[in-house]
Amino acid sequence: MSYVRVSTLDQARRGSEPEGLSIPAQREANRRRALEMGALVVAEFVEGGRSGTSIERPELQGMLEYIQERPVGFVIVHKIDRLARNRAADSAITKTVLGAGAYLVSTTEAISTTPSGMLLHGIMASIAEFYSQNLATEVKKGMRQKVIQGGTPGRAPLGYLNERRFEDGREVRTITIDPERAEHIIWAFYAYASGGWSVTRLAAELEARGLRTMPGPNTPAQSLTVNGLHHLLRHPYYKGIVVHDGGEHSGRHEPLIDSVTWATVQDILTARRNGERSRVHDHYLKGRSSASSAAGD
Repeated sequence: MSYVRVSTLDQARRGSEPEGLSIPAQREANRRRALEMGALVVAEFVEGGRSGTSIERPELQGMLEYIQERPVGFVIVHKIDRLARNRAADSAITKTVLGAGAYLVSTTEAISTTPSGMLLHGIMASIAEFYSQNLATEVKKGMRQKVIQGGTPGRAPLGYLNERRFEDGREVRTITIDPERAEHIIWAFYAYASGGWSVTRLAAELEARGLRTMPGPNTPAQSLTVNGLHHLLRHPYYKGIVVHDGGEHSGRHEPLIDSVTWATVQDILTARRNGERSRVHDHYLKGRSSASSAAGD
């Protein structure tokens, strides 16, 4: 039995091979180890883009079910940290493997059921946990510094694009305006600031105008929901502010909306949430939108 895992989808897709580079390397190492032991790999479970900090991984759970239903001599992994990234998960998985009558084998670490092998196993599991926690801490520090400098953490909101380019051999990540969707976002803010649109009717109008969300790896582009539009209208990113850990920072990206318009939209959203749904708001921006509709969510 062979178990292979990579933490991110980027790792799973890296290189020219459909499975990236790490998965084939782990698979080959596990098969060589099986041959050295005179064993045959009867099943292989490949986890692409799954963190090792949780045992709620579909391929892992499938592997654990497999060994409890069929006789298996060995469960082979490339390294202990491919199986788990914390001691609690490692202990639970190891207990299940041993309980099924199988032995856990690492192709790169001399773990075993002997006292010295169990000691090494525990040390490697602790190292994996330390590495995972330390990496998370460093990522958070780097993310915070990026935000302080005006960068955008993660995926940019609708109306913007995350772009990568190379300058002098160095990768540069930046945020640009989405020419296909930004004009719809701008229109939506000014229309709502006029006081003549409800969020529900505005969402329907945006759908009619052709606004769709960005497609993801496993999700198609779709119309913006009412809740999604409400969240969008509340997002300070559109006035040039990046929010991180409760703090606000000036972003390097180009704002789509001026601060006065954004504040007007917030006033209307708050007033209608507090029960003033039928009230017509005489904001100075009212004449800036050519569209009109009955107010009220």
